[in-house]
Amino acid sequence: MVDWKRVADSVIEIPIVTSFTRVGYDVRSRLGHWRPVDRHNLAGRTMVVTGATSGLGFSMAETLARCGASVVLWGRSAGRTTDARDAIARSTGNATLDVVVADMSEPDEIRRGAAELLARHERVDALVHNAGALAPTRMLNSEGHESTVAAQVLGPFLLTSLLLDRMRSSAPSRVITMSSGGMYASPLRVEDLEMGEDYRGAEQYARAKRAQVTLNELWAQHHPGQGVHFHAVHPGWADTPGVQESLPAFRRAMRPLLRTVEQGADTALWLAADDGAPLESNGGFWHDRERRPIHRLGFTKRSDTPERRQALWDWCTSQISV
Repeated sequence: MVDWKRVADSVIEIPIVTSFTRVGYDVRSRLGHWRPVDRHNLAGRTMVVTGATSGLGFSMAETLARCGASVVLWGRSAGRTTDARDAIARSTGNATLDVVVADMSEPDEIRRGAAELLARHERVDALVHNAGALAPTRMLNSEGHESTVAAQVLGPFLLTSLLLDRMRSSAPSRVITMSSGGMYASPLRVEDLEMGEDYRGAEQYARAKRAQVTLNELWAQHHPGQGVHFHAVHPGWADTPGVQESLPAFRRAMRPLLRTVEQGADTALWLAADDGAPLESNGGFWHDRERRPIHRLGFTKRSDTPERRQALWDWCTSQISV
């Protein structure tokens, strides 16, 4: 018997415009009869969302709170993070919300934030790595690392390491990394992962997102059978504040087809909340509630060697101290 849902998904997936825009979301969600995430009961679970003050992060935190979860909003601005918590408390009636103020590009702040979180919460059922923006100009953190790599590669690597024991004791738990379809255009880089004077924001962002997806697979390989499930997500092209600020020309051209923030957040939320498919696999790259290949182009696949993967893991390990 022909699986017409699978056929339709494959047809949509081939051209990027249909797959990444709201067209793909609308067709797939209807054909798949997706259960809305906000129908899950997450009472008793603790969910951590970084970059929770706006866009996808705020939407995810709000939906998780609406499902009854205890949500930890992690942000770098005390005022904005507290405002986000208060807004979510008003909209959902959920008072079990917490705030951690720490910059994901600064290791010392991450260590402090993790210590605060662990002291206040006995469980960590899901950690959603969402923090990170496309920086138009090159900036360095206090340790001399390029800021995009610091916030989106090294920062999540450190925070995952610090929370891993608590997540094991909370099993089954999940680590979810919000990546981007931009990584499809970037090969896996290690020695030149951090761009120098030739800095181009969009390319640096894509390099970091490629590293995220590779590390997601490596986390699953290094920690199998421990009850912690690692997933990476491509949200599609969503009309977020980040897109509005960093890619204004792209937004003007694509605005009628861009996904809503809620549509962009859907698959990450489903991976955090659902006890079916997300707990039956590990290390996958997801888009619209289906696992997807991590390569679309031959040259990026050729760059993805076991030696380079090991070098990336070793480099990240060498840059943090837990």
